[in-house]
Amino acid sequence: MFNFGRKKPVKKTSEELLESKLFDELSFYQTFFQDLQNCEKEVVIESPFITYKRAKMFDRIFENLLEKSVKIYIITRDPKEHDENLEVQSEEAIQYFESIGVQVLICAGNHHRKLAILDRKVLWEGSLNILSQIRSREIMRRIKSRVLATEMFNFLKLERFL
Repeated sequence: MFNFGRKKPVKKTSEELLESKLFDELSFYQTFFQDLQNCEKEVVIESPFITYKRAKMFDRIFENLLEKSVKIYIITRDPKEHDENLEVQSEEAIQYFESIGVQVLICAGNHHRKLAILDRKVLWEGSLNILSQIRSREIMRRIKSRVLATEMFNFLKLERFL
């Protein structure tokens, strides 16, 4: 039996901090698209891998959001860090997103985070590459919490880029 030391009292938190639900690769997109449609100000998606096919599934939603003056930011891995096939797909998707008004930020150095922050009120985090997922088994947690979404935004120091 492991002894991890004296138990520290759990700090009581507001109910808002506790509202979360798990999704898999089959249930994720329907709820995520609903969340996107409800955005009013800002969408931040970190997806290290992007495929053109998956990117096109976001076209109507992104165009509607942009028409409502919602800012959309995609943070992704430098396409040069992918194999040749994925590099081409990633470049095409990035060009498409930029052509409709989405701001794409390229990260070098093996970027691998998978998350989304919507209006700094809803945080999605897990293993699913939002802009490329096809056949893999994945999990994502949806956390509805202004506190935790803002905490992630600040932890990643996104203010300096957006």
